[in-house]
Amino acid sequence: MPGKNLSREEAQQRAGILSVESYHVHLDVTSAVDPAAATFRSTTTVAFRCSAPGAATFADLLAPAVRSVSLNGRALDPAEVFDGARVTLDGLAEQNLLVVEADCAYSRTGEGMHRFVDPVDGETYLYTHYEPADARRVFADFEQPDLKAPFHFTVTAPAAWDVYSNAVHEDVTAEGTARTWTFAPTKPISTYLTAVVAGPYHVARDHYSRKLADGTTLEIPLAATCRRSLAQYFDSDEIFTVTKQGLDFFHEEFDYPYPFGKYDQCFVPEYNIGAMENPGCVTFREEFVFRSKVTEAAYEGRANVILHEMAHMWFGDLVTMKWWDDLWLKESFADFMGSFSQLEATKYRSAWITFANRRKAWAYRQDQFPTTHPITADIRDLEDAKLNFDGITYAKGASVLKQLVAYVGREAFFEGARQYFKRHAFGNTVLGDLLGVLEETSGRDLSSWSAAWLQTAGVNSLTPQITADAEGRITELAVLQDGDVLRPHRIAIGLYERDSVGNLQRTHRVELDVTGARTVVTELAGQPRPALVLLNDDDLTYCKIRFDDHSLETLRAALGDIADPLARALTWSAVWNLTRDGLMPARDYLALVQRFAGSESDIGVLQSLHLQAKGALDLYADPDSRPEAGRLLAESALRELRAAAPGSDHQLAWARFLAQTATGTEHLRLVSGLLAGTARIDGLAVDQELRWSLWLTLAAAGAASSEELRAELERDNTASGKQHLTHCLAALPTPGAKAAAWSAVVDSGELPNALVEAQIAGFAQPNQRELTAGYIAPYFEMLEDIWAQRSIEIAMRIVGGFFPRLQTTEETLAATDAWLADHRQAAPALRRLVLECRDDLARALRAQACDCG
Repeated sequence: MPGKNLSREEAQQRAGILSVESYHVHLDVTSAVDPAAATFRSTTTVAFRCSAPGAATFADLLAPAVRSVSLNGRALDPAEVFDGARVTLDGLAEQNLLVVEADCAYSRTGEGMHRFVDPVDGETYLYTHYEPADARRVFADFEQPDLKAPFHFTVTAPAAWDVYSNAVHEDVTAEGTARTWTFAPTKPISTYLTAVVAGPYHVARDHYSRKLADGTTLEIPLAATCRRSLAQYFDSDEIFTVTKQGLDFFHEEFDYPYPFGKYDQCFVPEYNIGAMENPGCVTFREEFVFRSKVTEAAYEGRANVILHEMAHMWFGDLVTMKWWDDLWLKESFADFMGSFSQLEATKYRSAWITFANRRKAWAYRQDQFPTTHPITADIRDLEDAKLNFDGITYAKGASVLKQLVAYVGREAFFEGARQYFKRHAFGNTVLGDLLGVLEETSGRDLSSWSAAWLQTAGVNSLTPQITADAEGRITELAVLQDGDVLRPHRIAIGLYERDSVGNLQRTHRVELDVTGARTVVTELAGQPRPALVLLNDDDLTYCKIRFDDHSLETLRAALGDIADPLARALTWSAVWNLTRDGLMPARDYLALVQRFAGSESDIGVLQSLHLQAKGALDLYADPDSRPEAGRLLAESALRELRAAAPGSDHQLAWARFLAQTATGTEHLRLVSGLLAGTARIDGLAVDQELRWSLWLTLAAAGAASSEELRAELERDNTASGKQHLTHCLAALPTPGAKAAAWSAVVDSGELPNALVEAQIAGFAQPNQRELTAGYIAPYFEMLEDIWAQRSIEIAMRIVGGFFPRLQTTEETLAATDAWLADHRQAAPALRRLVLECRDDLARALRAQACDCG
C-alpha cells in the first residue's frame, strides 16, 4: 500500500491551515449494471479556506484515472499533480474552490464503492464503506476526521433503482434510462461517515415521533432495506421495534435530539464488518437478515449492533475524535452503550452476560499480545488506525467505561455526556475534553484513573489467597494482583455455598477497592470458608480472575450448579482464561464442557462454550490425545443433541456443534442421514444453513464429492450458497483442493472479499494438517508482496487467515521468528499481524505442553 498511507503529522499540518466549508459530490453510477464497466464518474467540488495563503497541501484520491483538476479556476494537469493517491495543490488562496473529475473504481473488496450482482435475479447493488479512510476511493477529499464539512450528494443511477444517502433526497429527476437523486446538505460530518447505497433494494418504512422538552415534536422517518431476494426473510418489524426503543432510551439519557433527520438502516451484501454508523444511513452486514432458523442469541446480537450504531449518532458522529488516537471516544462508548441500552430498553435481558462471556474474551486475548496498546493508542498513520479496530478499543474500553460509571455514578456520567454533546456538537475532541466534563459533573479527579486505565496496556490477574482456622473459618482473605501495571479495581467478592437442593448460591457479597499487589478483605474475616470464592462478582472491573485450590475443586465438580447466570458466565470465562494461559490442561476444560455445558441455560454462553471447546481441542490439546478428546467431545454433542428440547435453540446449537466435531463413522452416518432425510432428530429442522454446515462436515472428512456439493448449490443458488460451496470445496481433503484455494486467493486479486474469506476458511481444516504443512514456506515468501499489492482489508485477511496456526510445532515458531528477524523493515502493520499470529502459536505450544503434563 505504498503512497496510500497518511501520517498523523501530515494530517495535523493540513488541519493547521485548512478549514473545509462544503463538499458537492456528483456520482454517476449508471455504468454499474454493465459487468464490463470497471469505473464510475465522480465529480467533486470542495470549498475550503486556507489560513496561510500561498501554502501548498494535497487532496486525497484513489482512482484509476483523473480527467481534470481545477483550483480556483486554474486548470492543473492531472499527469503532474496526481500520483495515484494524492492531488498536489499549491499556491492556495485564502478562499479556495477545488474541482476534481475522476473515474473511480467499483470495488469487490468491501472498500469504497462495492458492487455486487445477485445470482438469484441478476440485479446489481451498490453500497459504500469508508472507515477509516476509503471515501477517497469514491470522491476527492481531505481524508481525516477533523476536517468536517456539510456534504451535498447528487447521484445519477439506473431509473429502476432507489438511492440512499446520509440526508433526505430533495429531488429526483428522470433522464431517459436514468434518474438523478439530489440530496439535502448534511450537517458537518467527517468524510469517513458519508454513505451512498444504490440499487433495487426492498424497503420497509416506519416513523418515530418524540415530544421534546421545548414543546416541539421530533419527527424521524425510518427505513430498513435489503436485497429483493432476501425480502421474504426480512423481519423489519422487529428491527423497527429495537430502533424505536433505542431512540427512546438515547433521547431520555442524552437530552440532545437526534440531529441527522431520517434514520435508514441498510442491510448490504459482502460487508466486511458488522455495521457502520453513517449518520442517517447506517449499513449492516446482511447476515443479520436471517434466512434460516437462528437462536435467540443471534437476535440479541443483532439488537446489540443496532443499538451500538445508534449510540454512534452521538458518540462519533455528532462529536468525533480529532484523530484515530482517540478512536475509543466513539467505539468504546458505543460498545458500552449497546449493552447498557439493550438491558434497559429492550426485551433482551442477557446483555451483560454476553458482554462478560464474549466481548471481554476478545479484549483479554488482544490485551495479552506483545502488540497490545493503551485504550488511547499511539496511532501514527492510517495503517495503525485500521488495525486498532480491535478488542482493546471496543471491549476493553467498554469494560473500563462500565467501571467508570460505577466510579462516578450513573447520573454524573450521563450528565457529563449531555454537557459533552452540547459543548462539542459537530466538532472534534480529544481525551481531555471528555474527562474534563466528567470531572465537572462528578466532582472527581479522573487524572489518575485515566493514567491507570486509558493510558497503559495489559490486563491484571486477581487471585484470592485464603487462610482458615481449624474450625473452617476464614482468618484472612486477601486479593493478589499481578501485571505489568497494578491498577485500582472496584470489585465485588462473592462467597458461594450449596443450598438445600444442591445449587451454588451466593451467601455473602462485599464490594471494595483493590489496590497494589495485595489487598486484605477485612470484612470477610470470621466467615465460614465457602465452597467457592468468586472475585469480580457482578463483573465490575476488567481483569482475569483466578481461583484458590478449594474453589477450583468445587468448580470441577459443580460448575454447572452455580445458580446465577452472570456468576456462571464469569466462571466459564475464568476457566477458559486458565486454559489459554496454560494453567489448566485442555483436557480439564473439555471435561468441564462435556459435563456441564448441557445444563447451561443461557444460549449465548452455550454457543461461546462450543466455540472455545473447539479451539481448545484444535489448538491446546496434546496432539497424541487429540483424537480421543475429539471423539469424546463429539459423543457429548450427540448426547446433548438428543436430550435437548425438540425445536429449541439449544437443540439447534448442539446440532451445529455436532457438525463441527463429528469425525467418527457413527457421527458421519448421522450427518449424512440428516441431509438425505433418512435420519431424524425430533424437532430439528434441517434448513438450508444447517444443510451447508452438515455438507462442510462431510466435505472436510472426505465423505462428500465436489459433484454432490455442486448439486447442493442447485438448491441454494444464492450469494450465501456460493460462499458455502466455496468453503466446502476448499475444505476437501485433497492436495488439489488446497492448491486451488491457495492459488485463488494468493495468485489472483479477482475474488471478492466474501469468497476470499470462504477460501481461507476452507483451506485450514484441523484434521488436514498434513495437507497444509507444505505451505509454511510459501506463506512467509508471499507476505510482503501481498501487503504491497492488495488493499489493506484483503491483505489483513490473507496474512491472518493463511498463517499456519494449525502447524503447532517449534519448527513453525522458528520459521515465524526467522521472518520477523529478517524483515525488520517490513511495514509496521504487517509486522504487527505476524507478531500476533506468532503469539497465538507460542500460546498454543505452551497449552499443549500443559496438557501433556
